[in-house]
Amino acid sequence: MTTLKISDRALLSLDLSEIAPSIDRWLATEAKQFDLDLTLAIEYDRDPQDPRELSEIAEVRLWFIRLDACYPYLPLLLDWQAGELARYVAMLVPHQFSRKDGIQYNPEALEIWVMYRVFLLTDWLQHRQIEDRSRLKFMTQMLGYELDDGLFELLESPDKDTNEH
Repeated sequence: MTTLKISDRALLSLDLSEIAPSIDRWLATEAKQFDLDLTLAIEYDRDPQDPRELSEIAEVRLWFIRLDACYPYLPLLLDWQAGELARYVAMLVPHQFSRKDGIQYNPEALEIWVMYRVFLLTDWLQHRQIEDRSRLKFMTQMLGYELDDGLFELLESPDKDTNEH
């Protein structure tokens, strides 16, 4: 497991430089395995009386939107068992918290995010000649979606036009 610290200063200035070297180093190795298991340690100073979750703070969410735009494959690298995937998705997808049921994502927003991610990551994996889709499929299962292999076969069809990434 690798923990990447994100400072208050980085969040407020939309600066990714504190974590970029670690992510870029993994990418530079052209790793075919997703065994990094990143944890993002968010250090955001706020009033102790502030009842909001980090995902409810606009500055924190905006930083995560920038992170997601620059590193769209990051969900594959997170430590899911530590809850990092759920927290990451909460930064990007509208949701509510329930004491009884935990995080409740907006269903339509989550479906759009999941399918967009499947399309993007299928293409990203294909361009890196990574044939194993199990981590991607498991990611969608953790978010409540079961994907049929036929979808991947359709997306990876050799006559599909895709952009080079």
